[in-house]
Amino acid sequence: MSEKVRIDSIGRQGDGVADTPQGRVHVAYTLPGEDVEITRDGDRGALTTFVMPRPNPNRIEPVCRHFTLCGGCALQHWKAEPYLAWKRLQVSEALARADVKAEVAETIPAHGEGRTRAVFHAGRGEKKEDLGFAIRRSHEVVPIEECPVLDPKLEAALPVARELARMLVPMRKPVDLHFTIAQLGFDIDIRGPGKLVAAVESKVVRFAAEKKILRISLHGEPLAQLAAPSRLIGAVRVHFPPAAFFQATQEGERVLAEKVLEAAEGAKSAADLFSGVGTFALRLASKTRTAAFDNHAPSIAALQAAAKSPGLKPVSASARDLFRWPLVADELRHFDFVVLDPPRQGAEAQVRELAKSKVKKIAYVSCDADTFARDARVLIDGGYKLGKVTPVDQFRYSPHVELVAVFSAK
Repeated sequence: MSEKVRIDSIGRQGDGVADTPQGRVHVAYTLPGEDVEITRDGDRGALTTFVMPRPNPNRIEPVCRHFTLCGGCALQHWKAEPYLAWKRLQVSEALARADVKAEVAETIPAHGEGRTRAVFHAGRGEKKEDLGFAIRRSHEVVPIEECPVLDPKLEAALPVARELARMLVPMRKPVDLHFTIAQLGFDIDIRGPGKLVAAVESKVVRFAAEKKILRISLHGEPLAQLAAPSRLIGAVRVHFPPAAFFQATQEGERVLAEKVLEAAEGAKSAADLFSGVGTFALRLASKTRTAAFDNHAPSIAALQAAAKSPGLKPVSASARDLFRWPLVADELRHFDFVVLDPPRQGAEAQVRELAKSKVKKIAYVSCDADTFARDARVLIDGGYKLGKVTPVDQFRYSPHVELVAVFSAK
């Protein structure tokens, strides 16, 4: 049975939210102030039609024909100004829920040329050769022909990804293809099919040579390599391991690094926690001696090799699980600046040790406002003062928001 509702706000996952006598209902692809007709299923409603007078005046035409089918984007139908304001609001509300008071800056758009990493899915549904992204709230795949949020170089790789996916159909398992843009081509890591049968592996190796793919790996183990994939981090070339972590866009990385280096001004010693291949550590090392820590040993090895580049201050890099084995206050006394960029779950154990330390400044980069707010509360309770929080939008059209914030010892 259909019903009419008015959309009151945009929820945390990018859906329109209507407050009704039966409780809140989330309606994808709607905007505040719109009267819509829906069919309800629990707390979710499927949009059937708009009801007069008119849709929200900030509604625009989506930029991609796959929008509403592909689950990658939630908000292509919203003008940039209210969309960016909403991302800022997500950060403000997360801080308020944790009782954290701070100035929240305007959201910085950091899409740049687009995403430089992507995971393409294949081997799902009836057509095992289909390649694309997951349908929203489903494991099924919508085949895609283009993707406007990808860097043009990566979008141009879609035919390569599709051909590779077809080669893997005989494995009869879902496959994820991790594509990363490197300096002179692509790094591809195949995940999901298990050990390849000999005939399929031979095809993949020949394919890599024909297409001049820099490296193609299976679950992180190289199958074929034309050259070691590399990227520039600041002025330093890093030869990175398969499916290494990088910020979503080059512009996003530039903006975050700029904020971190600004916070580190004058530091005599720095630590980069959850360092990956050295996004911040190698930039910091142009100014000060730096120690880096991450649980991914191949990334640490890549960082160690890159740290030998001329013009850098001394860099030490250690493989260490900071969730289970955080740097304790006594270890942290060697640093007057710390940057941390943890995964989505935040860094509660490490932050509790930082709260007991005498580190003068801490820059916290986060991709989850809620876990950041939780960790910020711990640092504030430990005596740190939180400065301005800056949202950074490198996940255009999605509900995700990056942020960077600086804490100072009182």
